[in-house]
Amino acid sequence: MNIPDKLKYTNDHEWVKIDGEIATVGITDFAQSELGDIVYVEINTIGDIVEKDSVFGTVEAVKTVSDLFMPITGEILEVNSALEESPEIINNEPYESGWIIKIKIEDIDQINQLLDSNAYKNIIGG
Repeated sequence: MNIPDKLKYTNDHEWVKIDGEIATVGITDFAQSELGDIVYVEINTIGDIVEKDSVFGTVEAVKTVSDLFMPITGEILEVNSALEESPEIINNEPYESGWIIKIKIEDIDQINQLLDSNAYKNIIGG
């Protein structure tokens, strides 16, 4: 299971990459493997400020639909447009080209509430 050390994580299996006041968000390798083949990603919140722990979209797999939860409060600046045509990118490269959204961080202190890679590995039994 790939759990990069440089990222932060949530209990809901989202990952966060911080770059100044911008954060990139996606779902973890563990999450995509549990969901199975991803067939659709829906994000209707672009331009919105979404509060931490609120739903910002959904990921649909062959067997299930799963909500996506905002890891930190922020304004959704960009949605990965490549996922419209090829949502399976998340299955193949969850931490690289399979990112889901980019946000402008509203409260940088919320980053301290996220998990590091070791804490996340403990949650998933890794």
